[in-house]
Amino acid sequence: MNVSAAVRTEGAVSERDMANAIRALSMDAVQAANSGHPGMPMGMADAVTVLFNRFMRVDPSMPSWPDRDRFVLSAGHGSMLLYSLHHLLGFEDMTSEQLRNFRQLGSKTAGHPEYGHALGIETTTGPLGQGITMAVGMALAERMSAARFGSKLCDHYTYVVAGDGCLQEGISHEAIDLAGHLKLSRLIVLWDDNHISIDGATSLSTSMDQKMRFKAAGWDVQAVDGHEDEAVAAAIARARQSRKPSLIACRTTIGKGAPNLQGSKKTHGAPLGADEVAATRAHIGWAYEPFVLPANIREAWQAVAERGRNERLAWQERHDASPVAKAFDRALSGELPKGLAGRLNRFRRQHQAAETKVATRQASQMVLEVINGATPLTVGGSADLTGSNLTQTSQMAAIAPRRFKGRYIHYGIREHAMAAVMNGISLHGGFIPYGGTFLVFSDYARGAMRLSALMGKQVIYVLTHDSIGLGEDGPTHQPVEHLAMLRATPNMNVFRPADIIETAECWELALADRNTPSVLALSRQGLPMLSEKHSPANLSARGAYVLRETKGARDVTLIATGSEVEIAVTASDKLLAEHGIKAAVVSMPSWEKFEAQDEAYQEGVLGSVPRIAIEAAARMGWDRWIGPNGRFVGMTGFGASAPAGDLYKHFGITAEAVTTHALELLELEQ
Repeated sequence: MNVSAAVRTEGAVSERDMANAIRALSMDAVQAANSGHPGMPMGMADAVTVLFNRFMRVDPSMPSWPDRDRFVLSAGHGSMLLYSLHHLLGFEDMTSEQLRNFRQLGSKTAGHPEYGHALGIETTTGPLGQGITMAVGMALAERMSAARFGSKLCDHYTYVVAGDGCLQEGISHEAIDLAGHLKLSRLIVLWDDNHISIDGATSLSTSMDQKMRFKAAGWDVQAVDGHEDEAVAAAIARARQSRKPSLIACRTTIGKGAPNLQGSKKTHGAPLGADEVAATRAHIGWAYEPFVLPANIREAWQAVAERGRNERLAWQERHDASPVAKAFDRALSGELPKGLAGRLNRFRRQHQAAETKVATRQASQMVLEVINGATPLTVGGSADLTGSNLTQTSQMAAIAPRRFKGRYIHYGIREHAMAAVMNGISLHGGFIPYGGTFLVFSDYARGAMRLSALMGKQVIYVLTHDSIGLGEDGPTHQPVEHLAMLRATPNMNVFRPADIIETAECWELALADRNTPSVLALSRQGLPMLSEKHSPANLSARGAYVLRETKGARDVTLIATGSEVEIAVTASDKLLAEHGIKAAVVSMPSWEKFEAQDEAYQEGVLGSVPRIAIEAAARMGWDRWIGPNGRFVGMTGFGASAPAGDLYKHFGITAEAVTTHALELLELEQ
């Protein structure tokens, strides 16, 4: 249970002294690096000190304690605030040497906080607005976990420090709207309301009344002087009792303590300079050398860590006595049931025998019916396209305000927030989130999808209507360049299955990759089952495989993904029947998986004869697989509004076009 009411460290050391330690460490590290952002850490030092000293539950000796409070520095440019806190609290990896090497290659003190680079960093932040939105996901996951396992095991808060930039980013509107709607009462945002942006005063670009905006979205809102400890403490205490998410507008002075530069945009993104650093030391009464801390201040911060350790030990006792502890631990482990692979194998065998013809978006829903029935880990959702993405299954009740036992999230028309919230859910632990929208709208979600990959989080994106095959909705909804963009993203699996069999295989692979996000690009239109026989092995696991080999030596190799594999099969039949040309068909559902195979396997699949690639998307990237003399059948521009069949003919993505290219290539070979 969350029993840590406001507890203040007593003794000779004041909270202002504790905050000044943050100021000194932050300005000294930025000065040593000759790079960084001292203004925000110095401005928010007072409010954050109150938060940690009186409320925050964190145990540096066990940073991943499941029921810890989460602290998200959404204004990630102020990273020295976080690193200073971790050094003061005694995180073993955040030594003074790391602070001295702020922003240097190989250090744990990157320019912006990076998940996994240092202990206790809850999430990567820096792209403004992402942190507050991921925090919504963390707060949602906390409520969902509490609904499943009870408050004795899950009962914590998610605290956020957000700046003006975070609140100006469009994603913030999506985030606060969703959080207010769901009444995520364990979410508390401290807004660094300093009225300063890089260009100057925030009045240059905004007149928004942020407090009214949050109120309109259903938040509890307070405004305090961010440098008045008791006012900040009272606001946090009240926010913890609210039945709504809370915003505390902390009116602060950027660069607080720097006598000549505080309140100025000059403190935002540049070192203070040696003279101003010296003047700040005198102004705040900090008579210590850079990176040196007096024993009494270090002890005061260590008392915060010790309180957190005691909270964690009390939680451990509750955990060990809980009848649901094993289920709780199993959820946090993320381990899938051992029988799932067998269930999916039986699913593939059944539909191979039945020659099931369905759109791969529908095949995905059929696969999810198996997956969601086998494990409670999966949590689905859609950005207001449930009936199109087909992401909800029979086991999934919807999550609603103050009702968190369900497994399905209606994200509304908020693609960007959906992706970031899923990141937050994954970061919290205990769930495997997946969410759906149209592939073309990955543009809206791109910023958060990139962070999924950068952080190595298992988030699954169900992106349907993956080509001109969606038809009449036209070029605004028809993705062309999107597959290339997603494939260009490091550490992201992009799966484009050709039929129901590959769809099941790709879902199995997405669930197996614990440290990589996955995209499933799925068709609107129905596709035939193409496998000629059942294989107990997951053929998609190697990224590409020979779907149809020739009798005797190949004349040409046809490589395709998704809905265009059917075209490749038809072209292969046509080439043999009408021209006696033997064309092997290669299905390539995942470039990333194929790239990971050894050279011998790749050569065996691709062959040494001329190659033609077929994909209803942009050519970019395909030349690595087809070689300098290969041909590409696909899109060269945007789509159009018409029935799907007419569009494929109009843009020349047909078996006839493939045949023509094959004949031309073989004529050149002679």
